[in-house]
Amino acid sequence: MSQSFSTPIELRFSDLDLYGHVNSVVYFSYLETARVKLFARFFQALTEQQIFTLVARAECDYRLPILFGDPLIVTVGIARIGTTSFDLEYHLHNGSGKTYATARTAMVCFDNVRKVTVPVPECIRTMA
Repeated sequence: MSQSFSTPIELRFSDLDLYGHVNSVVYFSYLETARVKLFARFFQALTEQQIFTLVARAECDYRLPILFGDPLIVTVGIARIGTTSFDLEYHLHNGSGKTYATARTAMVCFDNVRKVTVPVPECIRTMA
């Protein structure tokens, strides 16, 4: 992973399933939260230029259950850059060596004005 960005995630009681741990589908909400914060901090100019990044693929490898009250940090960084797409790699952990999951999303760069894919902007390339 290249330069990375980390953010704590606050667990909600509604994130839990019948077994008392975070439901597997909620992990993707945590990925989204980290991704939105990453883009707000580093790539805000893209939104102003109407360059969007769309999730084309998402995958998650679950390692340990997250229980209510567990500390959760999501660390995200750029793992691969192609012509019009790039991959983000995520590490869901407690900050003390415990890994709950690893994940990856393939992101496609899209010009929302012209309605076409566009090359990965330089600001994303320089973070890799």
